[in-house]
Amino acid sequence: MTETAAPVAATSPPGRPAGAWRRGRVIAVFAVLTASLLLAHPLVPNGVGNAGSLLETVLPWTGLLVVPLLVAALVRRSALALVALLLPALVWGGLFGGRVFDKRGTGGEFTIVSHNVNDENPDPAGTARALAASGAQVIALEELKKSEIPKYEDALAAGYPHHSVQGTVGIWSTFPLGDTRPVAIMPWTRALRTTVHTPKGPVAVFVAHLPSVRVRLDAGFTANGRDAAVGLLADALAADPVARTVLAGDFNGTADDRALAPITARLRATQDEAGDGFGFSWPASLPLARIDQIFVSGVRPVASWTLPETGSDHLPVAASLTL
Repeated sequence: MTETAAPVAATSPPGRPAGAWRRGRVIAVFAVLTASLLLAHPLVPNGVGNAGSLLETVLPWTGLLVVPLLVAALVRRSALALVALLLPALVWGGLFGGRVFDKRGTGGEFTIVSHNVNDENPDPAGTARALAASGAQVIALEELKKSEIPKYEDALAAGYPHHSVQGTVGIWSTFPLGDTRPVAIMPWTRALRTTVHTPKGPVAVFVAHLPSVRVRLDAGFTANGRDAAVGLLADALAADPVARTVLAGDFNGTADDRALAPITARLRATQDEAGDGFGFSWPASLPLARIDQIFVSGVRPVASWTLPETGSDHLPVAASLTL
Protein backbone atom coordinates (compact mmCIF):
# COMPACT_ATOMS: atom_id res chain seq x y z
CA MET A 1 0.00 0.00 0.00
CA THR A 2 1.41 3.34 -1.08
CA GLU A 3 1.29 6.17 1.42
CA THR A 4 0.57 9.73 0.23
CA ALA A 5 2.90 12.29 1.66
CA ALA A 6 1.25 15.00 3.75
CA PRO A 7 1.43 18.49 2.24
CA VAL A 8 4.23 20.61 3.58
CA ALA A 9 3.03 23.79 5.34
CA ALA A 10 4.32 27.03 3.90
CA THR A 11 6.87 28.74 6.05
CA SER A 12 7.86 32.36 6.32
CA PRO A 13 11.26 33.81 7.05
CA PRO A 14 11.86 34.36 10.77
CA GLY A 15 10.38 37.67 11.98
CA ARG A 16 8.25 38.08 8.87
CA PRO A 17 4.73 36.64 9.33
CA ALA A 18 3.10 35.16 6.26
CA GLY A 19 1.07 37.78 4.40
CA ALA A 20 2.52 40.80 6.21
CA TRP A 21 3.00 42.45 2.83
CA ARG A 22 -0.39 41.35 1.54
CA ARG A 23 -2.61 42.26 4.49
CA GLY A 24 -3.92 45.79 4.99
CA ARG A 25 -4.38 46.76 1.36
CA VAL A 26 -7.49 48.79 2.18
CA ILE A 27 -5.60 50.65 4.91
CA ALA A 28 -2.79 51.37 2.46
CA VAL A 29 -5.28 52.76 -0.05
CA PHE A 30 -6.71 55.12 2.57
CA ALA A 31 -3.18 56.20 3.48
CA VAL A 32 -2.50 57.11 -0.14
CA LEU A 33 -5.84 58.95 -0.36
CA THR A 34 -4.98 60.96 2.77
CA ALA A 35 -1.65 61.96 1.27
CA SER A 36 -3.39 62.87 -1.98
CA LEU A 37 -5.88 65.04 -0.11
CA LEU A 38 -3.05 66.93 1.58
CA LEU A 39 -1.15 67.41 -1.67
CA ALA A 40 -4.09 68.22 -3.90
CA HIS A 41 -6.19 70.42 -1.59
CA PRO A 42 -5.84 73.41 -3.98
CA LEU A 43 -7.68 71.32 -6.59
CA VAL A 44 -10.74 70.83 -4.38
CA PRO A 45 -13.25 73.23 -5.95
CA ASN A 46 -15.07 75.99 -4.15
CA GLY A 47 -18.00 75.86 -6.54
CA VAL A 48 -20.21 73.79 -4.24
CA GLY A 49 -20.45 75.00 -0.65
CA ASN A 50 -16.92 76.49 -0.66
CA ALA A 51 -15.62 72.98 -0.02
CA GLY A 52 -12.03 73.94 -0.79
CA SER A 53 -11.97 76.76 1.75
CA LEU A 54 -13.61 74.57 4.37
CA LEU A 55 -10.97 71.87 3.86
CA GLU A 56 -8.14 74.41 4.06
CA THR A 57 -9.57 75.84 7.28
CA VAL A 58 -9.05 72.48 9.00
CA LEU A 59 -6.12 71.31 6.87
CA PRO A 60 -3.57 70.87 9.71
CA TRP A 61 -6.01 68.53 11.46
CA THR A 62 -6.15 66.15 8.49
CA GLY A 63 -2.93 64.68 9.84
CA LEU A 64 -5.02 63.06 12.56
CA LEU A 65 -6.44 60.73 9.91
CA VAL A 66 -3.14 58.88 10.13
CA VAL A 67 -3.79 57.86 13.75
CA PRO A 68 -6.71 55.44 13.24
CA LEU A 69 -5.01 54.11 10.12
CA LEU A 70 -1.87 53.44 12.13
CA VAL A 71 -3.85 51.61 14.81
CA ALA A 72 -5.56 49.52 12.15
CA ALA A 73 -2.21 48.74 10.52
CA LEU A 74 -0.75 47.57 13.83
CA VAL A 75 -3.80 45.46 14.61
CA ARG A 76 -3.59 43.87 11.18
CA ARG A 77 0.19 43.54 11.50
CA SER A 78 0.44 44.88 7.99
CA ALA A 79 3.88 45.89 6.81
CA LEU A 80 2.32 47.18 3.59
CA ALA A 81 0.02 49.57 5.45
CA LEU A 82 2.79 50.78 7.75
CA VAL A 83 5.00 51.65 4.81
CA ALA A 84 2.10 53.35 3.01
CA LEU A 85 1.41 55.49 6.09
CA LEU A 86 4.85 57.05 5.70
CA LEU A 87 3.48 58.90 2.68
CA PRO A 88 0.84 61.07 4.43
CA ALA A 89 3.19 61.52 7.39
CA LEU A 90 5.92 62.89 5.12
CA VAL A 91 3.51 65.09 3.18
CA TRP A 92 2.02 66.54 6.39
CA GLY A 93 5.52 67.17 7.70
CA GLY A 94 6.45 68.98 4.51
CA LEU A 95 3.39 71.20 4.72
CA PHE A 96 3.24 71.91 8.44
CA GLY A 97 6.39 70.56 10.09
CA GLY A 98 8.01 73.99 10.10
CA ARG A 99 5.18 75.41 12.17
CA VAL A 100 5.64 72.91 14.97
CA PHE A 101 9.00 74.31 16.05
CA ASP A 102 9.57 77.42 18.15
CA LYS A 103 10.90 80.16 15.85
CA ARG A 104 10.50 83.01 18.31
CA GLY A 105 13.42 85.37 18.77
CA THR A 106 14.09 88.23 21.13
CA GLY A 107 14.10 91.98 20.68
CA GLY A 108 11.91 93.97 18.38
CA GLU A 109 10.93 97.63 18.51
CA PHE A 110 7.23 97.42 17.77
CA THR A 111 4.89 95.01 19.53
CA ILE A 112 1.24 94.79 18.54
CA VAL A 113 -1.59 92.87 20.19
CA SER A 114 -4.81 92.13 18.34
CA HIS A 115 -7.95 90.85 20.03
CA ASN A 116 -11.56 90.19 19.13
CA VAL A 117 -12.91 91.16 22.52
CA ASN A 118 -16.43 89.76 21.89
CA ASP A 119 -19.37 92.15 22.13
CA GLU A 120 -20.71 90.03 25.01
CA ASN A 121 -17.49 90.27 27.04
CA PRO A 122 -18.51 90.36 30.72
CA ASP A 123 -15.40 92.29 31.80
CA PRO A 124 -14.21 94.84 29.21
CA ALA A 125 -12.03 96.72 31.69
CA GLY A 126 -10.33 93.54 32.87
CA THR A 127 -9.72 92.48 29.29
CA ALA A 128 -8.20 95.87 28.48
CA ARG A 129 -5.90 95.73 31.52
CA ALA A 130 -4.74 92.23 30.58
CA LEU A 131 -3.85 93.41 27.08
CA ALA A 132 -2.02 96.46 28.40
CA ALA A 133 0.00 94.21 30.72
CA SER A 134 1.56 92.62 27.62
CA GLY A 135 3.65 95.76 27.18
CA ALA A 136 2.59 96.18 23.55
CA GLN A 137 3.03 99.59 21.94
CA VAL A 138 -0.14 99.10 19.86
CA ILE A 139 -3.39 97.35 20.76
CA ALA A 140 -5.96 96.60 18.06
CA LEU A 141 -9.48 95.61 19.13
CA GLU A 142 -12.33 94.12 17.14
CA GLU A 143 -16.04 93.56 17.88
CA LEU A 144 -16.32 96.58 20.12
CA LYS A 145 -19.82 97.15 21.46
CA LYS A 146 -20.73 100.84 21.33
CA SER A 147 -21.95 100.97 24.91
CA GLU A 148 -18.77 99.30 26.19
CA ILE A 149 -16.22 101.44 24.33
CA PRO A 150 -15.87 103.95 27.22
CA LYS A 151 -14.76 101.08 29.49
CA TYR A 152 -11.92 100.20 27.14
CA GLU A 153 -11.01 103.87 26.76
CA ASP A 154 -10.87 104.41 30.52
CA ALA A 155 -8.80 101.28 31.17
CA LEU A 156 -6.27 102.08 28.42
CA ALA A 157 -6.09 105.87 28.78
CA ALA A 158 -3.05 105.99 31.05
CA GLY A 159 -0.76 103.81 28.97
CA TYR A 160 -2.09 104.55 25.50
CA PRO A 161 -2.67 108.28 24.99
CA HIS A 162 -3.39 107.94 21.27
CA HIS A 163 -6.42 106.04 20.06
CA SER A 164 -9.22 105.93 17.53
CA VAL A 165 -12.41 103.90 17.23
CA GLN A 166 -14.04 103.45 13.85
CA GLY A 167 -17.31 101.55 13.98
CA THR A 168 -16.64 98.28 15.82
CA VAL A 169 -12.83 98.33 15.54
CA GLY A 170 -10.33 100.44 17.42
CA ILE A 171 -6.64 101.09 17.91
CA TRP A 172 -4.71 102.28 20.97
CA SER A 173 -1.07 103.36 20.70
CA THR A 174 1.82 104.70 22.73
CA PHE A 175 2.97 106.39 19.50
CA PRO A 176 1.10 109.26 17.81
CA LEU A 177 -1.48 108.34 15.16
CA GLY A 178 -2.34 110.17 11.98
CA ASP A 179 -4.44 109.88 8.83
CA THR A 180 -6.88 107.55 10.59
CA ARG A 181 -9.93 106.61 8.57
CA PRO A 182 -12.43 103.78 8.10
CA VAL A 183 -11.88 101.22 5.35
CA ALA A 184 -15.01 100.21 3.48
CA ILE A 185 -15.13 96.41 3.42
CA MET A 186 -18.80 96.05 4.45
CA PRO A 187 -21.96 98.18 4.57
CA TRP A 188 -21.03 99.14 8.15
CA THR A 189 -17.57 100.00 9.51
CA ARG A 190 -15.48 97.01 10.59
CA ALA A 191 -12.05 98.10 9.39
CA LEU A 192 -9.74 101.08 9.82
CA ARG A 193 -6.42 102.35 8.60
CA THR A 194 -4.02 104.62 10.48
CA THR A 195 -0.40 105.75 10.39
CA VAL A 196 1.57 104.97 13.55
CA HIS A 197 4.41 107.48 13.85
CA THR A 198 7.22 105.49 15.50
CA PRO A 199 10.69 106.87 16.29
CA LYS A 200 11.91 104.91 13.24
CA GLY A 201 9.33 106.31 10.87
CA PRO A 202 5.73 105.70 9.84
CA VAL A 203 4.00 102.33 9.86
CA ALA A 204 0.61 101.85 8.21
CA VAL A 205 -1.60 99.77 10.50
CA PHE A 206 -4.88 98.26 9.33
CA VAL A 207 -7.35 96.69 11.76
CA ALA A 208 -10.11 94.53 10.33
CA HIS A 209 -12.93 92.26 11.39
CA LEU A 210 -14.12 90.28 8.38
CA PRO A 211 -17.68 88.92 8.07
CA SER A 212 -18.47 85.73 9.91
CA VAL A 213 -18.66 82.32 8.23
CA ARG A 214 -20.97 79.42 8.98
CA VAL A 215 -21.17 75.73 8.11
CA ARG A 216 -24.72 74.83 7.06
CA LEU A 217 -26.09 71.53 5.85
CA ASP A 218 -28.09 73.20 3.09
CA ALA A 219 -25.41 75.62 1.88
CA GLY A 220 -22.03 74.28 3.01
CA PHE A 221 -19.38 76.79 4.06
CA THR A 222 -21.10 80.17 3.78
CA ALA A 223 -18.14 82.50 3.29
CA ASN A 224 -19.12 84.69 0.34
CA GLY A 225 -19.43 87.86 2.43
CA ARG A 226 -16.03 87.30 3.97
CA ASP A 227 -14.46 86.58 0.60
CA ALA A 228 -15.83 89.80 -0.89
CA ALA A 229 -14.47 91.77 2.08
CA VAL A 230 -11.03 90.21 1.56
CA GLY A 231 -10.93 91.63 -1.95
CA LEU A 232 -11.87 95.13 -0.79
CA LEU A 233 -9.31 95.01 2.01
CA ALA A 234 -6.60 93.81 -0.39
CA ASP A 235 -7.38 96.74 -2.69
CA ALA A 236 -6.94 99.18 0.19
CA LEU A 237 -3.62 97.59 1.10
CA ALA A 238 -2.40 97.78 -2.49
CA ALA A 239 -3.28 101.47 -2.73
CA ASP A 240 -1.56 102.50 0.50
CA PRO A 241 1.62 104.57 -0.01
CA VAL A 242 3.40 103.61 3.24
CA ALA A 243 5.99 100.89 2.68
CA ARG A 244 5.82 99.33 6.15
CA THR A 245 2.45 97.73 6.75
CA VAL A 246 0.82 95.78 9.58
CA LEU A 247 -2.60 94.20 9.19
CA ALA A 248 -4.23 92.78 12.32
CA GLY A 249 -7.65 91.47 13.17
CA ASP A 250 -10.19 88.68 13.05
CA PHE A 251 -10.29 87.25 9.53
CA ASN A 252 -12.70 84.39 10.17
CA GLY A 253 -10.31 82.30 8.15
CA THR A 254 -6.87 80.73 8.40
CA ALA A 255 -3.81 81.73 6.43
CA ASP A 256 -4.12 78.40 4.56
CA ASP A 257 -7.57 79.30 3.21
CA ARG A 258 -7.31 80.23 -0.47
CA ALA A 259 -9.90 82.96 0.11
CA LEU A 260 -7.22 84.98 1.93
CA ALA A 261 -4.82 84.71 -1.03
CA PRO A 262 -5.27 88.38 -2.08
CA ILE A 263 -3.82 89.28 1.33
CA THR A 264 -1.29 86.48 1.85
CA ALA A 265 0.16 87.12 -1.61
CA ARG A 266 1.10 90.61 -0.41
CA LEU A 267 1.78 90.18 3.33
CA ARG A 268 3.36 87.50 5.52
CA ALA A 269 1.78 85.87 8.56
CA THR A 270 3.89 86.55 11.66
CA GLN A 271 2.94 83.21 13.21
CA ASP A 272 4.32 81.27 10.24
CA GLU A 273 7.55 83.23 10.24
CA ALA A 274 8.28 83.75 13.94
CA GLY A 275 5.79 81.75 15.98
CA ASP A 276 5.76 78.73 18.25
CA GLY A 277 3.41 76.08 16.93
CA PHE A 278 0.19 76.83 15.09
CA GLY A 279 -0.96 79.62 17.38
CA PHE A 280 -4.61 78.57 17.31
CA SER A 281 -6.81 81.37 18.64
CA TRP A 282 -10.42 80.18 18.40
CA PRO A 283 -12.42 79.09 20.31
CA ALA A 284 -10.58 80.32 23.37
CA SER A 285 -11.59 77.40 25.59
CA LEU A 286 -10.23 74.81 23.12
CA PRO A 287 -8.43 76.54 20.23
CA LEU A 288 -8.80 74.65 16.95
CA ALA A 289 -7.99 77.27 14.31
CA ARG A 290 -6.01 80.47 13.95
CA ILE A 291 -8.53 82.89 12.55
CA ASP A 292 -7.01 85.90 14.33
CA GLN A 293 -4.02 87.08 12.35
CA ILE A 294 -1.20 89.59 12.21
CA PHE A 295 0.18 90.09 8.70
CA VAL A 296 3.15 92.30 7.82
CA SER A 297 5.10 93.74 4.92
CA GLY A 298 8.27 95.83 4.97
CA VAL A 299 9.10 94.81 8.56
CA ARG A 300 10.65 91.69 10.09
CA PRO A 301 8.70 89.57 12.61
CA VAL A 302 10.85 88.64 15.61
CA ALA A 303 8.26 86.70 17.60
CA SER A 304 4.59 85.80 17.40
CA TRP A 305 2.43 84.26 20.12
CA THR A 306 -1.00 84.04 21.73
CA LEU A 307 -1.92 85.59 25.06
CA PRO A 308 -3.93 83.97 27.88
CA GLU A 309 -7.70 83.75 27.72
CA THR A 310 -9.76 86.83 28.58
CA GLY A 311 -13.52 87.27 28.75
CA SER A 312 -13.73 86.71 24.99
CA ASP A 313 -14.30 83.59 22.92
CA HIS A 314 -11.06 84.41 21.06
CA LEU A 315 -7.49 84.42 22.35
CA PRO A 316 -5.47 87.61 21.83
CA VAL A 317 -2.59 87.32 19.36
CA ALA A 318 0.64 89.30 19.49
CA ALA A 319 3.73 89.93 17.40
CA SER A 320 7.00 91.73 17.99
CA LEU A 321 8.53 93.39 14.92
CA THR A 322 11.81 94.93 13.90
CA LEU A 323 11.38 98.09 11.85
